[in-house]
Order: sequence, then structure tokens, then C-alpha cells
Amino acid sequence: MTKRSFAVDRLPGFTATAIGVFLALYLPLIVLVIYSFNKGASVAVWQGFSLDWYAKAWANEAVKEATFRSLVIATSAALIATVAATAAALGTTRRKAFKGQTFIYVMINQPLMVPEIVTAVALLIFFAWIKVTTGIQGLGYLIIAHSAFCIPFAYLPIRARLEGMDLTLETAAADLYATPWRTFRRVTLPLMAPGIVAGAMLAFVISLDDVVITEFVKSGGQDTLPTYMLGQLRRQLTPEINAISSGLLLLTVLLLTAFFLLTRKKDQ
Repeated sequence: MTKRSFAVDRLPGFTATAIGVFLALYLPLIVLVIYSFNKGASVAVWQGFSLDWYAKAWANEAVKEATFRSLVIATSAALIATVAATAAALGTTRRKAFKGQTFIYVMINQPLMVPEIVTAVALLIFFAWIKVTTGIQGLGYLIIAHSAFCIPFAYLPIRARLEGMDLTLETAAADLYATPWRTFRRVTLPLMAPGIVAGAMLAFVISLDDVVITEFVKSGGQDTLPTYMLGQLRRQLTPEINAISSGLLLLTVLLLTAFFLLTRKKDQ
């Protein structure tokens, strides 16, 4: 008698459960996109197809300003976080195991383990103290806060890329009398580039979508696109918010698709 191996897809109700999970995850998004084309002002009653709400969102100066600010913050935070994460990944993988390595790994990934609201309150108090002490204001506080929060998201794919790399080429470069910097620039960096780009894109998406930390750290007139949408939801819910959300969803899906393709290429 042939013994059959265990397979989760053979469990009773697996298919129904999987379908239910996918519906719960994606059906609200599908409804959101559909109602972004609603002709009327209701978000629950279909009144015909129209692109008017996309045109209104495109012409809304507040939306443009918030979108531009979000892109500036997300781009800056992604660059800073990726540089820091690359250095941290090199420092924790391209050397022999050392005492305290696990502690450093935990500290780098601390934003993933601590509730975001706790990080937001801590940053609020810390930056308030700096503002009172120095009198310095500006968008830099949001960029620093987003950068710190995004470091572990950039660190994980970069570290995974480094751990999956073969050391043969680096060893060969050293045998051919290449300096450590030349080996890094000509061999290590090109090989780890997909991980760096993937980490940067993931950090960009995380920063672009953030609400909690932004809501706590931002000053007056520093709304990002997510916090602007949150403010509009508190006032009046219209399909314009659906249109903005659909645009943000499309951008996020494109970036995550690119992230998937880059990380998939690593395994081929």
C-alpha cells in the first residue's frame, strides 16, 4: 500500500476557505475601483459610468500638493533607508559571526515588532523636544521618521540577496589582487543590485502608504496623500476619494509587481 504524503490542499473545506479569504481580501478593492467610476455623488448607489471624479481629483490643487509632498517624502525616505539598510546588511552578513549579532538584528527590525502607534507617539515626543529646543521646523522630521520606519523593510530583501549570493566571484577578485573597494564596486554591488532596488521599492511603498506615523509627526500644512484622504473621509465621503484611492492602489500594485519580479529573478 502506497503511503500518501500530507497535502494541505486535500483537507476538507480547503478550497472554500481559500476562496473566502481571497474574496475578503480583494472584493472590497474591486468594489472601490468600480465605484470610483460612479457618475453620482453616492459611494453606495450606482448611477452610471463616468470619469468625472478622476477629472475632479486631477484638478484638485490640494490633492496635487499632497501627492507631491508624499512623493518627496517617500523618495527621500526610501533613499536614506536603502543606504542605511545596505550598510547594515553588509555589516551583518559579510563577516564572521560575532557576539551581539542577534541583538543588532533585533534592533534593526525593531520597527516591525513594536506597534506603530508606540513608534509614532515616541517620535512625536522626541521631535517636539527638538523643535522646542532648536526652533527648527520643516518637512525634515517627516522624512527622518519615515526613513527610520522603512529601514527594516529595505534591510530584509537586501540581506536575503546577500545571503543567497555565491562568494566565488568575490574570492576570485581578491585572488586577482583587486582591492576590497574595487571588489565591492565591480562584483558585490552589481550582484546585490536587485535586492537593493527591491528594498528601495518596498520602502517607498511603505512610506507612501503610511498614515499613523505621519499623522502624529506632521505639522500644519504638511498633509500627505493618505492623511489628506483621512481628513476628507471625516468630512464628506464622495467618489473622488475612491478615484484617489484607485490611483494609489494602481501605483502600489505596479511597484509590488516590480518587487516580485526582481526577487523572483534572484532564484532563477
